[in-house]
Amino acid sequence: MVTDIELIGKNEIEIRKLFVEMENIARKFGLQINQEKTKYITVERKTSLKQNKIGHLNIKNHKFERVENLKYLGVILNEGNNYQIDLQERIKNANKTYFMVQKFFKNKNLSKKLKSRLKNTTIDKTLTCASGTWKLTKRDRKQMNIFERKVYRRILGPVYDNEKENWMILTNKEIYAVVKKPTISETVRLDRLRWFGHVQ
Repeated sequence: MVTDIELIGKNEIEIRKLFVEMENIARKFGLQINQEKTKYITVERKTSLKQNKIGHLNIKNHKFERVENLKYLGVILNEGNNYQIDLQERIKNANKTYFMVQKFFKNKNLSKKLKSRLKNTTIDKTLTCASGTWKLTKRDRKQMNIFERKVYRRILGPVYDNEKENWMILTNKEIYAVVKKPTISETVRLDRLRWFGHVQ
């Protein structure tokens, strides 16, 4: 049986105590700690990182490797508590999802409404997972919105301008006027407020 367990402590003393308790309980059920797959990470302020660069964590007969980045439940954690690393990974994965479903967006037999729903349930969910803890900068919001508009332009396609008698690509404002939805960054902001209200 394989089980992932996360131990969280305010300091090294707490982690050591929690680990010893967990190992004692695990031993009663015939379970063992896999030292090779067990890692530890210290999340703290950037100014403190240079002062605390311990290589390994030794507890009893175990020696655990310290890592700078750790992926847990699909979220990238890092020593500097920098969410932008996770954001870049989210955009990368959302782009992969976009290319996977792009054939549906090109299908003229599918309605734009259905295509938008596909975007909301696949691409958007990939991009915004765990976004309730992000503190987006202006640059981050711009990057997310640019990616979203790329997807929308594929879904909506060009429109024919009768006056100019040619096909036109929708402007940013026209896109959101058509879909009647806030930008993806605004959606994240609202979700974050709802999440904050929940924990409060």
